[in-house]
Amino acid sequence: MSLSITAGRWVTLRYRISDAQGEPIEPGERELTYLHGGYGAVLAGIERALEGHAAGHSAALQLEPEDAFGDYDASLVYLAPRAGFPDDLEEGMGFQKVPGMPELDDDGHVYIATEFTEDTVVLDGNHPLAGLALRFELRVISVGEASEEDIERERRLAEDEAD
Repeated sequence: MSLSITAGRWVTLRYRISDAQGEPIEPGERELTYLHGGYGAVLAGIERALEGHAAGHSAALQLEPEDAFGDYDASLVYLAPRAGFPDDLEEGMGFQKVPGMPELDDDGHVYIATEFTEDTVVLDGNHPLAGLALRFELRVISVGEASEEDIERERRLAEDEAD
């Protein structure tokens, strides 16, 4: 008898993610193993879609921005002075501590350098998928029991992420 997906069980799934027009966000299919039950490893809408199902189950769902990575927030875009950033700065580099802008340090956002000149760096604190409706194609590969130690470790990790 195969196990169904409930809180406290390991789930391995394969997924594809695309935007609302069907354009792939990531190339090909990815695999993920997570502990089911709201520990933050997957979006809540995905957990809801998989709850109660077993290995072999497939699902397709679309999540609107508010159910995925949130709406795009223009107030999280900043211009920072180039001084203090690494000499090898590249677009796509992320910063939790922003040189020259201590007010942004440890505010829970990772600021991505989206462009820069000799004098200025444009930083964006939005998740890269913020503002997008996302389509997920999911296939459950396996469902397994988790130990109490596994559950406690994932609970602690989720709490640390929330802080």
